Amino acid sequence: MAHDIILLVAGFIVGGMNAIAGGGMLIGFPVLIALGVPALYANATANIVTLPGQLASAFGYRHYIRRVPRRYALLILPVIVGAIGGAITLRHTSAGKFADMVPVLLLFGIILFTIQPVLHFHLHEHVKGRRTAWWPMVLLGLATIPLSFYGGYFGAGYGFMMLAFLGLTNMPDAHMMNGMKNVAATFVAATSIVCLYSAHFIHWHTGLVMAAGSLIGGYTGARYAVTLSSQRLRLAIIALGAVAIIYLALRVY
Repeated sequence: MAHDIILLVAGFIVGGMNAIAGGGMLIGFPVLIALGVPALYANATANIVTLPGQLASAFGYRHYIRRVPRRYALLILPVIVGAIGGAITLRHTSAGKFADMVPVLLLFGIILFTIQPVLHFHLHEHVKGRRTAWWPMVLLGLATIPLSFYGGYFGAGYGFMMLAFLGLTNMPDAHMMNGMKNVAATFVAATSIVCLYSAHFIHWHTGLVMAAGSLIGGYTGARYAVTLSSQRLRLAIIALGAVAIIYLALRVY
């Protein structure tokens, strides 16, 4: 009973963090390890944990997602392709070596997100008035493949980096970017589950109990996040990213 209560509470925190900025499994992953789940299996089980929360978060952001230009739906294809590659690679390798790179990758993502307003301004000025402004979408789609490969292989921090890349688009609102980030993370988690199902890496009971908490936390977090201004949400994202980097750096190094 106490075991399941811990999983529910941890899942609620995971869902809330993912809804606001991402990085929820930076809490959920150590909890799974502490409860006796081997690291590789905890990594795979994380997809079960995050999927309901991401779906609930996307629902919470539905009003902002509807305002996103329809062309961004095309990004789902490279998201799925990248996630398939990452999940298949996970089936045949250990997550340990790749996890060593996580602090650096997270730092890169947070730096991108921090300077996003400047990058967005220059990108907007460069493509303003051009009729053939399709190439930024092509570049974004290509960049999304290795990013989603990472998400399919070791997803902690995927949300931070997805937000950084979405910050280079013409989306003017952080809530719209957050909504699209949750949609992308939903597809990454679902794709990974399909690819890893037959490998028997997933601890179903543990994952489903934590997923119940994630579902509640995801919707609650999304409802809270949309009450924040875009500027405050950006600061919250940067702060959570910094905490995640420090945590993983201390854990790995």
